[in-house]
Amino acid sequence: MPETSPEIVAPPAADDSRSALAPLRRPVFRMLWFTWLAANTTMWMNDVAAAWLMTSLAPSPLWVALVQSASTLPVFLLGLPSGALADILDRRRYLMATQFWVAGIASLVCLTVSMKWMTAPLLLAMTFANGIGLAMRWPVFAAIVPELVPRPQLPAALALNGVSMNASRIIGPLVAGAIIAAFGSAWVFALNAGLSLMAGFIIIRWRREHKESPLGRERLGSAMRVGLQFVRQSGRMRAILLRIALFFFHCTALLALLPLVARALPGGSAGTFTVLLASMGSGAILAALSIVRIRSLMPLQQLLLTGTALQAAAMIAVAYAPNIYVAVPGMFFAGTAWITVANSLTVAAQMGLPDWVRARGMSIYQMALMGSTAAGAAVWGQVATWTGIHHSLAIAAVTSVVLMALAQRWVVDRGIEEDLTPSHVFKAPHAEAPPRTGRIQVNIEYRIDPGRSAEFLQLMQESRRSRISHGARDWQLLLDLYDPGRIVEQITDESWIEHLRRFDRVTAADVQLRDRKLAFHIGEAPPLVTRFLIER
Repeated sequence: MPETSPEIVAPPAADDSRSALAPLRRPVFRMLWFTWLAANTTMWMNDVAAAWLMTSLAPSPLWVALVQSASTLPVFLLGLPSGALADILDRRRYLMATQFWVAGIASLVCLTVSMKWMTAPLLLAMTFANGIGLAMRWPVFAAIVPELVPRPQLPAALALNGVSMNASRIIGPLVAGAIIAAFGSAWVFALNAGLSLMAGFIIIRWRREHKESPLGRERLGSAMRVGLQFVRQSGRMRAILLRIALFFFHCTALLALLPLVARALPGGSAGTFTVLLASMGSGAILAALSIVRIRSLMPLQQLLLTGTALQAAAMIAVAYAPNIYVAVPGMFFAGTAWITVANSLTVAAQMGLPDWVRARGMSIYQMALMGSTAAGAAVWGQVATWTGIHHSLAIAAVTSVVLMALAQRWVVDRGIEEDLTPSHVFKAPHAEAPPRTGRIQVNIEYRIDPGRSAEFLQLMQESRRSRISHGARDWQLLLDLYDPGRIVEQITDESWIEHLRRFDRVTAADVQLRDRKLAFHIGEAPPLVTRFLIER
């Protein structure tokens, strides 16, 4: 039964330092940031070494291309399960385990290559196994970052993660290429194993307190269902997923076709390709270090459209560049636009997720990003075979701006940030003999002025969204045919334990919604709450 809402105490004031490097002044964030840099570097080194090794095992273009597929496929297959596990398990131990997994696979590859046992199918299988570690690692790290810095520093912290990714994109291939040329591919995997082990032991030093729920761990299937429900019910997350998918579907054309663009330039070679990649990474790093100021210049919607337009202009400049001197600035600005849009959408997603579902939400975000990237590479590669490389990039550039503008107009993100501060105002019910099986149905009976029923029904749609996003299996609103002032809200939960979990997921925004509903209630007593066990 609802209770009078006490005053919600505001959280302590956060550090107001807003500089781009402010998060690095925090020892734990700094430690994990360098760990993340090492992890990303090993990822790029592994991709380069595996692709190069495949050229000697099976020089067919199909087999070489399958290396990239084997590396990224686990993200699609395991993205949501890994996010669910990161929300269920101790995040420190989970992140540590992913590092040891990657180290173990790298050691196994190193041994197999050294003993000359490696075959093309075995390399694909081991690359897939390494991709499992990468797929499991990303959601938990994304969920940890907001724990490490105050909310005002979150954009800068996420931008620094972008710096890590882009710096590793430059460092990893260069180091891997040098080691392969001097010592052979096996030593790249040996270095990967060493760096991953080092990262795992560094994480062991992190003293993070894991708070186990008194209700026990969620079942994996239920946790995945609830994560999907939350994202589906969140208008902000739906708008973000559409925008990130549109942006990466189009901008991936540049990276997918860049080897061919580099080769077509006068004197084009592998060195030209490396210079273009380094230019893009440099632009991304510079933008990441300035992201706090960039984000303060314009609202999110305008920033997204401006960034998309800049990306499109850069793609056209690179596509029709007569020489490397024109292509390098184009790649630089492409990197600037890429990190600006990606960071802005990542921050918006983080701000729209409460901690209890953060890893699941960010894993779905990553799946949208990676899925659109994979689809875009295939689509624009096919368009290039029909029209030519330059025309394909031009079409991608123009359609990116048009579709992003349409998305801004028709799929509106109103920019309303709910207060997601956890609240324990709602008291969980107690049962002398709680049922172990069977669904629970909760009825909440309101007495409403019939003259205000239309307004109340509209408000109840917000209640439906809240209940479903917290994990309810079903929600109905019952209107009494003979008493127009009697309205019953009906919520169905998977089980008694899942019913109790909804009380742990209440935020300050839910308390405000409850108070708005109670403002319509005209009964002398609070709304009547009854609970039933649904007989199978």
